[in-house]
This record gives sequence, C-alpha cells and structure tokens, in this order.
Amino acid sequence: MATTTDKWRIHYKGGDVESMKRSILNNLEYRLAKDHYSATGYDRFLSTAYAVFERLIERWITTQQAYHNGNPKRVYYLSMEYLLGRSLENALINLGLYDTCRKALEELEMDIETIRSYEADAGLGNGGLGRLAACFMDSLATLGIPAYGYGIRYDFGLFHQKIVDGRQVEVPDNWLALPNPWEVERPEYRFKVRFGGEVEHRKESTGRGRSYWYGGEEVVAMPFDTPVPGYMTDTVNTLRLWSARATEEFNLDYFNRGDYMNACEDKVTSENITKVLYPNDNFFEGRELRLKQEYFLVSASIQDIIRRYKADNHGMKGFADKVAIQLNDTHPALAIPELMRVLVDEEGMEWEQAWDMTVRTFGYTNHTVLPEALEEWPVSLIEKLLPRHLEIIYIINHNFLKDVARRYPGDKGRLGRMSMIAEEGGKRVRMAYLAIAGSHSVNGVAALHTKLLRESVLKDFHEFAPEKFNNKTNGITPRRWLKASNPGLSALITEAIGDAWVKDLGKLRELEALAGDADFGKKWREVKRDNKFRLADTVWSEDWIELRPDSMMDVQVKRMHEYKRQTLFALYMMAAYLRIKEDPKRASVPRTCIVGGKAAPGYSRAKLIIRLINNIADIVNQDSSANARLRVIYLPNYRVSLAERLFPAADVSEQISTAGKEASGTGNMKFALNGAVTLGTLDGANVEILEEVGEENIFIFGLNASEVVALKAGGYRPWEYIERSPELQKVMRLLETDFFSPGEPGLFRPIYDELVNGDQYCLMADFDAYAAAQREVEKAYADKERWTKMSIMNVARCGKFSSDRTIREYCSDIWHAEPMAVRDEGAL
Repeated sequence: MATTTDKWRIHYKGGDVESMKRSILNNLEYRLAKDHYSATGYDRFLSTAYAVFERLIERWITTQQAYHNGNPKRVYYLSMEYLLGRSLENALINLGLYDTCRKALEELEMDIETIRSYEADAGLGNGGLGRLAACFMDSLATLGIPAYGYGIRYDFGLFHQKIVDGRQVEVPDNWLALPNPWEVERPEYRFKVRFGGEVEHRKESTGRGRSYWYGGEEVVAMPFDTPVPGYMTDTVNTLRLWSARATEEFNLDYFNRGDYMNACEDKVTSENITKVLYPNDNFFEGRELRLKQEYFLVSASIQDIIRRYKADNHGMKGFADKVAIQLNDTHPALAIPELMRVLVDEEGMEWEQAWDMTVRTFGYTNHTVLPEALEEWPVSLIEKLLPRHLEIIYIINHNFLKDVARRYPGDKGRLGRMSMIAEEGGKRVRMAYLAIAGSHSVNGVAALHTKLLRESVLKDFHEFAPEKFNNKTNGITPRRWLKASNPGLSALITEAIGDAWVKDLGKLRELEALAGDADFGKKWREVKRDNKFRLADTVWSEDWIELRPDSMMDVQVKRMHEYKRQTLFALYMMAAYLRIKEDPKRASVPRTCIVGGKAAPGYSRAKLIIRLINNIADIVNQDSSANARLRVIYLPNYRVSLAERLFPAADVSEQISTAGKEASGTGNMKFALNGAVTLGTLDGANVEILEEVGEENIFIFGLNASEVVALKAGGYRPWEYIERSPELQKVMRLLETDFFSPGEPGLFRPIYDELVNGDQYCLMADFDAYAAAQREVEKAYADKERWTKMSIMNVARCGKFSSDRTIREYCSDIWHAEPMAVRDEGAL
C-alpha cells in the first residue's frame, strides 16, 4: 500500500512533457502567486527552475541516504571560489530532461533560451580556480564519488564590470537580489565560528596539559545547500556554501536607549564576512576581512565534516580512513591547524597521533608558479584573530624544522628557506609551506607546472619529501563546455560517432577519420558560422557591440594580469593596423580581435591595459580604411554565461602567457574542445595540448620556460629587441607619441616605460616570433579545408582534458576513494 510520502514522490516524478508543464504552471500559481498576466520573465524562469529542482530532490535525498547507509570514504573539497555560472541548462542536460522541458515551454508559449537568460550567473569566483572547482563537482557526481564541496555564499560576486570611456568601472554583482531557486537553507546544521579571544593552558587531573580557546567574538555559519547532479546518473552530490550571521540579530538594550546604530552593529559586522568575494586587500581592514573569510570557511567546514563522520562512526581513530579533504590552493590551509586544534584540544588526542591523522587526511593543490602569489599572513594579524592557531602553527613549524635539521645537519640556509615563518620584513606565516607540511599529497595542475614546482618554486620541499609531489593536469567538464554550450557541434558529433563521448571524452578520437571528409567539413564550418551569429546576437542585445560573423575571430579572454600578456595581443593589434595603413591593397583575412576579462580593483596596471585596448578599438573601428579587415572588441563583464557563447564561436585561442608563469589554464582546453586552434607559448597546459593535438594543429611561438630563465640570468635588455625589429619600433613609436591617447598625453607612458626598460614578462623578446606566428595563422585560415581539418583534430584529440580523467586520478592516487552506486527506484 502506497504511503502519503510515496504518493508525494510519485507526484513529482513525471519526466514527460505534460508533467513538466503541470509543474511549471503549478509553481507559477501556487508557489509564486502569479498568473499568465502578472508573471514577469523572472517569474517564468523561477517556475521552470523549481520544476527541475523538484526532479532533483528525490535523487538528492536518495544519494545522501546511500552515503549514510554505505558509510564509504568521502571526499571534501574546500575552495574559496566556485564559478558556477547558470544552473538551469546544466541540470536539464544532466537529468536528461532538456528536450522535455524545451517542448513543455514551447507548448506554454515560452522559449527555453529566453527563460534561461533570466538566470543570474553565480559568480562566486574570479577565474580558473573557481571554474575548476565547479567542473570537479560535476565530474565527482557523474563518476558517483561520495563527495561534498564547501565554499562561501558571498552576497556579492566579484563585481559586475562596465566599460565607461574605455575604463573599467566596478559595479556590485548582487546575484542574490532575486530568489535563488537552487539552494536550500539548513539552519539545523549551523555552527559558531570564533575570532580573537584568549588561550588558557591548564593541566588536567591526569597530568596531561590541555589548551582552551575562549572569549572574543562569535559568528554563526549558516549553511545553504545546492544539489550537483551527475550526468545521466542517480547521484546528486552537495555543494554547501556558508553565510555569516550574527549570534544576536538585534541588541534590544541599545535599541531601548535610542542607540539604533549600535543595536544593529554586531549583525552588520558579522555579516560583512561573507558580503563580497575577495575584499580589496590593499589596506589593513581588507586583509583582516580576507583572513576572516578563510578561517570562517575552514572552521564551519571542519565542524561539519566531523559531524558527518561521527554520525556514521564511533571514535576518531578511523577518521583519516573515512575522510579525504582537498585544499584548493592555499586559501583553506588554515584547515590544517584547525583540525589539529579540534583533535588535540577538544577530542583530547595526543599530538603525534593527531598530526599523523591530519597529514593522512589532507591533500593540497598548488595553483601558481609565481613566488609572490604564494599566500602569506602577518603573524600579528593571525595572533589577533586566531591566537590558538598561531601557537599550533609554531609547534608544527618547530617539529617540521627539527626533521629538516636531522636530514640536513648544519644547513641553516635551508632551515630559513623552509620555515613556515618568514622573518625578513616582518614575521609572516607562509601558508603554502604549512599546506605542504600538513598534507600527504602536493599536486601541481599541469606537467610543466609540477616540474617547475619540483625544480624551483618548492625545490627544497621536493628534495625533502619527493613522495608527496605529483601532477594532476586540470580538466573541464564536457557536459557544460561542449554539450550544453555548443549544441550545434554536439549534435553533429553525436550524429557522426554516437553520444558515448559525453561521459568518455576519449571517444572523440573517432572524429579523426572524418577530418578529411568534405561533407562533414562543410557541416563543421556551418556550425562554426552559426555559433558566430549566436555570439553576435548575444553581445549586440546585451552591450550594443557589433561583431562581424564573417571574420576570423581571434579571442583572448581571461583574468587581466601582466603575465597573461594581454599587452602583447594589443601590440599585435597595433602592428596589424599599421600594415593595413601602409599597404591598403594588401590581401588579408578579415579579423576580429576580441578581449575580455576583469582586472582586480586595486590592480592599476591591469586597468591601464584595459584602457589601452579600448582606445585601440576606438581608433581602429572608426577608421573606414581599416575596419573592414580589422576590428577590436573589448567585451565587458566576462563571465561563465558569456564564455559559453565565446568558446564555440572562436577561431583562434590566444594562450600567450610568458612561459613558466601560467600554472595550467583551462580556457585553452575549452577553446580547443570547441574547435578553436591554439596560438600560444609553451606554458601551462599548452605543452600538453601540443602533445595531444600534434604540432601541425597548433601554433607555438616564443621562448620556453628555461629560455626565459636564461634570458633573465644573462641580463635581459628589452631595448635591444626593439632596435632589431623595424615592426616593433613602429608599434612602440605609436605608444611613445600618444597615438592612442591624443587627448591625454602620457596616459600609456607607464606601459611604454615598463616594456622598454624592464619588460618583466618578456614581450619584446617574443614579439617578432608572435607576429610571425600570426602570419602563419592567417595563411592557414585562408585555406578553409586545412583550417577545418585543424579544427576537427583539436576536438578529436581533447579527450585527455576531461575533468572526469582528472578526478579519476585524484581518486586513485590521492584520495583512495571509490565510486558508490546510487539507485533511485523511482528515478525518471
């Protein structure tokens, strides 16, 4: 006999068009209290999203029940960033309900593309780090790995970027201004997080010493859960995001005395912790808030992980056998002293046992080869906010350096280099070193990156504990970055080789046999052309920017940073413009140079580069003698939903960072998977893309990482490269004479001076090689059959770059976690 609960579940299990229509209309009327006449576009999106969410809930609950009953080893992924983008389309595809929903909306006289456009991007990240975390969550669910993501529910994302008179202007990204249909608040699992206070050391009756951390201020961590469905599987994992709340919403004593500001002060101060993604850390208060964010995430997550463990296990001895915690870069590294504090101070465990358990639990992913980007915190600041943790860090460091000294007796220089406490210029805690010491695994994210970590950035640590170091080349989820974002190409590929590639990207190799097929090539070009028109429609409707779909689209989109060398692309734009002006009759392929990306609010040089590119665009695009063959576009507010239009439309993928500076990159993989041909240096994952696609299907130029080091060691003189290059001289002359800033003399002088006198990232040394490679690109693109074959081969040989492969490697080599079958007998 069916119970009431069974009937309720059956009510929401309909996977047919009529059931979907009924759910959408019911949500509109009974959940949102709207009818056909009063409903806004966002109301229609909400009613559709709720209908999809209802079909996720059953699998979500079943998954958690299966994990509880089976008690498998679970993976916990700690990341300060999750660049999720929009969720509706991804959920529909993973549930196998996209066509059902599309038809249901059509019969209700709604369009699915219009509906999904109302959804705000969940911009809880500012670049590859956060997008990687989102891809990993998709792969973990698809592969059936018992896993949870932990992050912060920022009230405001990075920022909404506007371009005003060529300048970046930051506007708050209030992504939660309207209801978020994908989250469930879980107040029953809230935790308190302490800052400041004092530490007391007592001797227990047993004679054992014990430390107590008390006082200070407390903040409540409120969890919000988002379901993460796997592709065509019953597994739905959980992303838990923490939001800061005050322990007391309102101080009535202050209010009754008429002090209305102080009555709410605690609430405002507490909630500031999760107010915005990465506050500006150019001033002390910003740095303090950033550190609070990091510990807030760590403390709440460790408490929750231990709660989950204790629900299914007795005693803490088996903790490391049931729990794997991965630190996504150094930001969550405070999890190591936090777990030690809980195990020693609260669980009463002996230090040595607790340390062994901690090391076996944690893995650390490093995401940078830039020494200056390795996070450090002033000792004084940690002492103020986390006094007990500083004590623990000192003990960890003391024990670690004793081990180093035993291995290398008398080598004081090595002790100084490997200490977790930097002494020069004020005492600071080196968070990367803490993460290395407290983890059993340290991985880089591309083969070259890991090699550089071992040989330079973390050489001392690799020599001391080589068994810890390993490589896990990044990957991307093909569900979002091909099937969802490029439906035309996805359909063409599936028509040709079937749909097994969606879960096994290596199957794309079967496309190699079609690379020379004329009919298939024609269809391939038609898809690319359609994607260009789709992109053109998007940017025209959003920003009134005109794109020309009949041109070669040469694209560089990524976070703005000098080492990524958007300036080198800008110099090429100047050179291309000069060539057109000097020889107007020279035949050339029409080219649209597209740039997008946000500069950190305090990064003035990156903002100046944005201004330069926009000023170049103003002059080039308004010059009727040149704009038919060259256009320059800066797309504002680069984000996941815009990337989903850009990657499928791109012809050329600009991956031109200084060799040895980019850890991996995942944009390069997304471009290649969508048929763009890479123009790049031997940096990051470009090296492995070259190995996979073959040198005939990629354009590589410039110095490699060892050559950059040798050049700097020998005394790099950038002006010598300018003197040897007539083309570069002309380009630099335009910068020097304010050609692109006639109304603001000297505006771009800082860029000019850096390139001529310092050139930290070797643009002058690589310019001629880059210009030559661009000529080869143009030549290849003019031969449409050759270019089509290159494009097909890039897609066919991208199988390695699936995040599914990356996650399998983490599971086998680091986490030792196994898939767990989840069966929802009532699944759609």
